[in-house]
Amino acid sequence: MKKRILFVCIENSNRSQMAEAFARMHGGEGVEAWSAGSAPSGRINPRAVQFMAELGYDLSAHASKSLDEVSGAFDAVVTMGCGDRCPWVPARRREDWNLPDPKHLDDAGYRRVRDEISARVQALLASL
Repeated sequence: MKKRILFVCIENSNRSQMAEAFARMHGGEGVEAWSAGSAPSGRINPRAVQFMAELGYDLSAHASKSLDEVSGAFDAVVTMGCGDRCPWVPARRREDWNLPDPKHLDDAGYRRVRDEISARVQALLASL
């Protein structure tokens, strides 16, 4: 049975999108990964697309989504810096990853956040 994972941030344009991508990359067919935002921007940050392309993932195929567009129970819900702006979503496991929003970071900082998300997604998948 596939593990269902939801990654949530405010705009659903950077961190949660990258986390969804890494869950798909690292989890393969055994994972159903989603991402959403509490106040979605409606677009994926072009820098997120650029820095995921460096790793061979086409993030331009993703769309910025609202939590209203996601339903069902999840094996894990991971919030990323949205605090009280992230509503409760049913899940067997909940984590909050206190990661900076990389949208205003320089390229090296953006890559550090991207790589930290990759490492955390791998650890999460190994623990489910």
